[in-house]
Amino acid sequence: MRLADQYRLRLNKSQISKIEKWLDRLRCQYNYLLADRFSWYEQNRSATNYCPLVCHLPELRNNPDYFSQKKSLPGLKKDRPWYKEIRAIRWLEIIPK
Repeated sequence: MRLADQYRLRLNKSQISKIEKWLDRLRCQYNYLLADRFSWYEQNRSATNYCPLVCHLPELRNNPDYFSQKKSLPGLKKDRPWYKEIRAIRWLEIIPK
């Protein structure tokens, strides 16, 4: 049997707006990393039953996994200064595994 505690938060308007801003930024980051994985797949997939004679060769790079995307986070924080407002633990939790 699982037991869990439930808590109800009573937040004021400034706290609500801050949490909504954090959630919006986390959602943007999650979608950005997920789009990176989809674009890698689209660029590197090929049919298994044939190899085309003429094809476009994309820039080769490793498959974006959890650890490579985790390493890219400090660079993204430099490019996007608003990422620094959210604690690092939250960022690592939202990176798709």
